[in-house]
Amino acid sequence: MKLTEFFREELDREVERSRKALQEVPSGQYDWKPHERSMAFGYLADMVATIPTWIQMEIERDELDIAPAEGKSMRPAPKESSEELVKALDEAAAAARAALEKTTDEHLSTNWKLLAGGHVVLEESRYMMIQETINHWAHHRGQMTVYLRLMGQKVPALYGPSADDQSFG
Repeated sequence: MKLTEFFREELDREVERSRKALQEVPSGQYDWKPHERSMAFGYLADMVATIPTWIQMEIERDELDIAPAEGKSMRPAPKESSEELVKALDEAAAAARAALEKTTDEHLSTNWKLLAGGHVVLEESRYMMIQETINHWAHHRGQMTVYLRLMGQKVPALYGPSADDQSFG
């Protein structure tokens, strides 16, 4: 199996898991945190919705500086409803799919760089970075489901049954 095919299938599975979680996001809870040092719920949900754009960047760009000298913010405009988050997920997934369709396994074997303030903090093959992105996505989605539970919302079955959903996702 080609890397591009593998990542396309993985993307499709993770999009559906993320969709289930994002559909449970309550409105009006953007700034909610379980602890003062925790990430705001809305920012976390937004990240779960838009992480597929990272895959697109890792294919189409050679690097990303997360703390550029110009001081540009990477924070997106807040999305206040589950509908907005699911729409953002669909758009991000479509962009990632399009990038995967246009690339080759050879290109995915070339290096990609993550910078902070112009300094390389991570350099790895694109396919490794894409796999790390998918793992990062699953991590934040799991974190988001804990927040949902703490807010009294339903937690969907993602990799198997939850207390609220006995299906096998």
